[in-house]
Amino acid sequence: MSYVPPAVWQPAPSGGSFANINRPVSGATHEKILPLGKHPLQLYSLATPNGIKVTILLEELLARGHAGAEYDAWLIRINEGEQFSSGFVAVNPNSKIPALVDTKASIRVFESGSILLYLAEKFGEFLPKDLKARTETLNWLFWQMGAAPYLGGGFGHFYCYAEEKQPYPINRFAMEAKRQLDVLDKQLAQHPFIAGNDYSIADMAIWPWYGQLVLGDLYEGSAQFLSVHEYEHLNRWAKTIATRPAVKRGGRVNRTWGEDAGNIAERHDARDLD
Repeated sequence: MSYVPPAVWQPAPSGGSFANINRPVSGATHEKILPLGKHPLQLYSLATPNGIKVTILLEELLARGHAGAEYDAWLIRINEGEQFSSGFVAVNPNSKIPALVDTKASIRVFESGSILLYLAEKFGEFLPKDLKARTETLNWLFWQMGAAPYLGGGFGHFYCYAEEKQPYPINRFAMEAKRQLDVLDKQLAQHPFIAGNDYSIADMAIWPWYGQLVLGDLYEGSAQFLSVHEYEHLNRWAKTIATRPAVKRGGRVNRTWGEDAGNIAERHDARDLD
């Protein structure tokens, strides 16, 4: 029997993984002050694709010798509602990870793309200064921010996490996921990296979603389902990024799952990853 929407929507249990992280209102559900570490940069996150973007950039900055990029990475357990604490909401009113506080500058930064842009500008790395090259990098950064909800909240949700598998949403979002993969493959047929010849925050934003997808590390079974072997240039790029030491380090931070003993729930010193 097909679903007939009521005249006025009312919230109902949606079931499936991550169902309890969504609600129809914003704001804090409980009082809790966020912890503070010794470094100026305080990151509150989880090793989802959006969270990994930021830890990759921070580790890349440290690899380039920027001591000021040292950071504390605090775990936010979204399944337990920690993103709805009063402290977290004060940093990000939208209650989504990741969120960053630059305590030295008294600046809060939320939305992963905004954090990447802030850090790239703060340290003068991974974002070209030439207007044309900078704009192309930001084109792809914002492309990812707009496109990923279809891949994660759309395809990923209905293919992997929904309580019941339904053909209409899976087919609809699989088609869009394939289109996006084709967009990236055609771009990478012309350039070694997403925005051109140089590795940038555009690559760091896109790889945790699309790179991990084609490598088979995002949603179980999805690489075969989406025939990712068809995207030769995207696969080449994904494998190249995956070999970078900073990418490997960043992917281990705020990760509480997986068999790798090197994963750490929180990071407060570079030695935590060594």
